[in-house]
Amino acid sequence: MASTPTDQLVAMQDWVGAEQSLDAHGNAVLPRLLSAAQCTQLAALYPRDEVYRARVVMARHGFGRGEYKYFAYPLPPLLDELRHALYPRLAPVANRWNRQLGIDVQYPGDLDDFLKRCHQAGQTRPTPLMLEYGEGDYNCLHQDLYGDHVFPLQVAILLSEPGKDFSGGEFVMTEQAASGQRADVVSLRQGDAVVFTVNQRPAAGKRGGTRKVAMRHGVSRIRRGHRHTVGLIFHDAR
Repeated sequence: MASTPTDQLVAMQDWVGAEQSLDAHGNAVLPRLLSAAQCTQLAALYPRDEVYRARVVMARHGFGRGEYKYFAYPLPPLLDELRHALYPRLAPVANRWNRQLGIDVQYPGDLDDFLKRCHQAGQTRPTPLMLEYGEGDYNCLHQDLYGDHVFPLQVAILLSEPGKDFSGGEFVMTEQAASGQRADVVSLRQGDAVVFTVNQRPAAGKRGGTRKVAMRHGVSRIRRGHRHTVGLIFHDAR
């Protein structure tokens, strides 16, 4: 794809710091990835059912409360540009993590090449989604796997403004390892993105070497207002 203004916004992020945070905590914040105007424009897509392939009401499946919708292909241009711009920044981290974990899978440097791999395996349904929460809603801790081909990192972008549009609704991650559990509450502002572990990541062992830790993510209870988030998952679903 030709270079876009979105590529430039992504390139301006502190990727050295983001990689260090991913290694240490399994998540990293990309501040102000989107402007307030872009957030408002994306959130306005939520009622437009023609741009989605499916709607999920969380309570029906035991996922929490609230709902989300999976976008259909073609994705809205901004989301498609973000997905293509972010992936090559994250693929080197994903490849290094797999080598450290002894997983014999490496990811191509281009998103389209990776999606071809997914589609050849029958994973053809797009996974980028938008989530909507109201007062009392929440998202249970979970992992977004969807098939055999899983890219180990994904991105969520907060479209609503904390303190104005909603209160509560913090992004939460937990880490499970043989040594115990750990939880992170990741503070986000409108337009901030969080890059985070889909399934598992490597961590330094207490006696040297590498240990595997399992990660899950969710959203705490919304105390007031409404919260919209876009999720960018890089593997497609069966």
